[in-house]
Amino acid sequence: DFDNKAGDIMISENYKRQLINEVKQIDVTLGQTAYLEKLAREITDEQNDKAVLDLLKNLGILTKKQFVPNMEQKQENIVEILYKYLGASKVDELFQDLKEESSNVSIDELLNQLNGLVGLRNVKEQVCDLIDYNKIQHLRVKNGLKKSNKTLHMAFSGNPGTAKTTVARIVGRMYKAIGLLSKGHFIEASRTDLIAEYQGQTAIKVKRLINRAKGGVLFIDEAYSITENANSDSYGRESLTELTKALEDYRDDLVVIVAGYTNLMEEFFESNPGLKSRFNTFISFSDYSLDELVQIFNYTCNQNDYVAEEQAIENVRDLLQTKLNEKDNHFANGRLVRNLFDDITLNQSKRLSKLTRHISKESLMLITKEDIPQNS
Repeated sequence: DFDNKAGDIMISENYKRQLINEVKQIDVTLGQTAYLEKLAREITDEQNDKAVLDLLKNLGILTKKQFVPNMEQKQENIVEILYKYLGASKVDELFQDLKEESSNVSIDELLNQLNGLVGLRNVKEQVCDLIDYNKIQHLRVKNGLKKSNKTLHMAFSGNPGTAKTTVARIVGRMYKAIGLLSKGHFIEASRTDLIAEYQGQTAIKVKRLINRAKGGVLFIDEAYSITENANSDSYGRESLTELTKALEDYRDDLVVIVAGYTNLMEEFFESNPGLKSRFNTFISFSDYSLDELVQIFNYTCNQNDYVAEEQAIENVRDLLQTKLNEKDNHFANGRLVRNLFDDITLNQSKRLSKLTRHISKESLMLITKEDIPQNS
């Protein structure tokens, strides 16, 4: 184990040297005083995610403007080193943040996205009211008037698969569109992102996550898992204390949305004095009705270039009704429909692959009653 860890440290140091050497060369070519090198050292010495985003942005600008010879190749080399140094999933996540940060979508377009979601009437009304309220508060500030002391933080409660994450993403971009958030990017976190393995490291881990989320939305699904062992989990309590402090300290340019099962969310808010008072908006997500689940199925087909024949849709309806009758606390709502869609398209592929004749475009698109799984 010791030898493995020593080997990992050596590899990490090697990538660190490569990264700094690459950016130094660009700094020298541009005649600037170690600007990119400073960002690289913040990445390697402080694990600063914002520095990664800043470095990626600068590389993109330099590549586009062609200030540096062979800049495209240099950019590729640096990104490859980052992948090796930070890990592919981490860099992919940061690229997604960068993409969301740079995208500007109008409030009308985002309202159309929200209203285009199946069902969720109560949710849509609350979100629209919230946007109207915050638009006016923002205008008051621009006109030198006092604004309300309400925070932007929100709590979503409901069963899995009720579009909580989707709505959270849209809300973040809405807040950016009306000028409340500087970036509007979206970061999803769980217990493992908020709690460290060793004593004293949890607060640092939470601070880094908050630092990365500033200007956007931090979405914590199953937030109650932070305090799932309330009596014995000192790390969970430490994480929640740090999170509660951040909710107040960064309230002007950070939205934290916590989500989870209704009953467990109530327990979560009781676990820390003052936690609930940091949240002003509580939205309940109802389970989808049978008609709404069928609507989601038809929408999913349409989005993926499939058309279901009438009898196939009736069979889907029957299957979903059976699932609704059997549902328990783990009933997955919209996810159930997406999983069913995957099973149906697999069955369609198996049926079509047995055909010896030419398979037409229409056949590739059509879902028939034979493709629908039997009730079990």
